[in-house]
Amino acid sequence: MPQTTIHKTVRCTGIGLHSGKQVELVLRPATDDTGILFSLRNGSGSTFLTPSPSLVVETGLATVLGDGRETVATVEHLLAAVSGMGIDNIHIEVMGRELPIMDGSAASFVYLLKQAGVRKLNKPRHVMAIKKFVDFEQNGKFIKARPYNGFRVDYTIDFAHPLIGRQQMELEITPENFTKEIAKARTFGFLKEVDYLHANGLALGGSLDNAIVLDEYGVLNADGLRFKDEFVRHKLLDFVGDMAVFGASIQGHFEVFASGHALNNAFLRHLEENSEMYLESKIVPIPETSGEAVREDRSQPVNALA
Repeated sequence: MPQTTIHKTVRCTGIGLHSGKQVELVLRPATDDTGILFSLRNGSGSTFLTPSPSLVVETGLATVLGDGRETVATVEHLLAAVSGMGIDNIHIEVMGRELPIMDGSAASFVYLLKQAGVRKLNKPRHVMAIKKFVDFEQNGKFIKARPYNGFRVDYTIDFAHPLIGRQQMELEITPENFTKEIAKARTFGFLKEVDYLHANGLALGGSLDNAIVLDEYGVLNADGLRFKDEFVRHKLLDFVGDMAVFGASIQGHFEVFASGHALNNAFLRHLEENSEMYLESKIVPIPETSGEAVREDRSQPVNALA
């Protein structure tokens, strides 16, 4: 299977969930073996970050990447879209310290990537495959992984709320399944938590337009839920994005219970630290009819302004 990138440059603007400020995002094609490359633009130039488990510096409200000088927050939804759409190489430029929250799901990012188009490259895809059963548990929450020729997730959540309760979903992560089943699932939170965050200067960009908000009994959003089990679908989406932080595509069947950004990252660090025990590197051969390498695209970028 060949590596991929996007065909065109695309851009969007939107509100940062935590700062409440407008940020700009530009997605550009990248050459083979680039991987996912963040370019954080500021007044003095650009800082480049390639995601890895050790560069995750915060997981409280979102997944935050940093190198000790610059940080970029709320990367999980875009990374989920990139991974879910099967894109190996991409250059992500960010003007601001977080990605735009858009509608709280990955749907807008999937739209951007579809507008950009996916292009095959000439080098084969490199994956890190689970080769031995992994059982990682903290405080009753766990991630278990076993060998599997693909990326499959069996996710379970359990919330003491009458509208959520225990929800489970199992999904093979392919571009079609990702787009249809989980890309539109929005982030969610509880009204008492939102009030606390706002009172402490956090989640300033959060609203009913970009999150599901629940009180003690139900959903406050006038349009209700997009899926009856939208909550577990979004947690599965977050997991796909957090696994993309590893820096290489991961193959395996993952059973997940009540995990979040912190446990997801702790699991990746455990894999990285014990890679000889749990992981094997695989090169996926390119079929002879895979197509030609990407060429520089000088067309005008697509704009998706939010």
